[in-house]
Amino acid sequence: MDSAPDQDLIASVRAALRAMADPVRAAGAQAYMKSLLPSLGVRVPDVRRITADAARTYPPASAAQLRATVLDLWRAAMFREEKYAAIDLTAHRLVTADLDMLPVYEEIIRTGAWWDFADGVSGRICSLLLAHPEEMATLLRQWSRDPDLWIRRAAITSQLRAGTATDTELLAAVIEPNLADPEFFIRKAIGWALREYAKRAPDWVEAFAARHRDAMSPLSRREALRRISSAAPDGSGR
Repeated sequence: MDSAPDQDLIASVRAALRAMADPVRAAGAQAYMKSLLPSLGVRVPDVRRITADAARTYPPASAAQLRATVLDLWRAAMFREEKYAAIDLTAHRLVTADLDMLPVYEEIIRTGAWWDFADGVSGRICSLLLAHPEEMATLLRQWSRDPDLWIRRAAITSQLRAGTATDTELLAAVIEPNLADPEFFIRKAIGWALREYAKRAPDWVEAFAARHRDAMSPLSRREALRRISSAAPDGSGR
């Protein structure tokens, strides 16, 4: 059945990752990520290459099979790099604009519950937003008020790769409910999202920061305005 996971693809990924294991790097990576999940010590570019090679050798027969394969690899992962590989598989052209991937991304974000996993699917969510703006904008507004901080972070960072196609109304709508949140990863995400958009529209970002000066944390503000040379720390522009 197409909806069954491709165990050959999964086995290929696992074998190649284990063949490149580096115990010294693994110890450092696990400590850096503050994770109970062990690491193999395989570099991210190598994980991506291994995953792409496996997907070429065992091409998914359908979007449904790809989803099943991603979830099987994700759920059964014994090492962090296997979860990275599951995320890398979601870059496949079969599912770039597939709204049926949303439950997959949501599971990754909620069960991964850490910044690298949430940020790993940020670009995928952006692709869905660009392909299905109305449906995704509604969902992301809901996500921005979710009790799960990683879901809220995903909503805030959802347009990092949107560039000139950024929906500023949506950007403001997902940030504003989170301005008072004391959580570091939310404050950092707000600053990151605004800093990225400042590359395209510094005036908009500077005006947003000024408008929310009292509500925005110093961390979010500093990150948001870092690339805007005209912005003084007090927001006066001097």
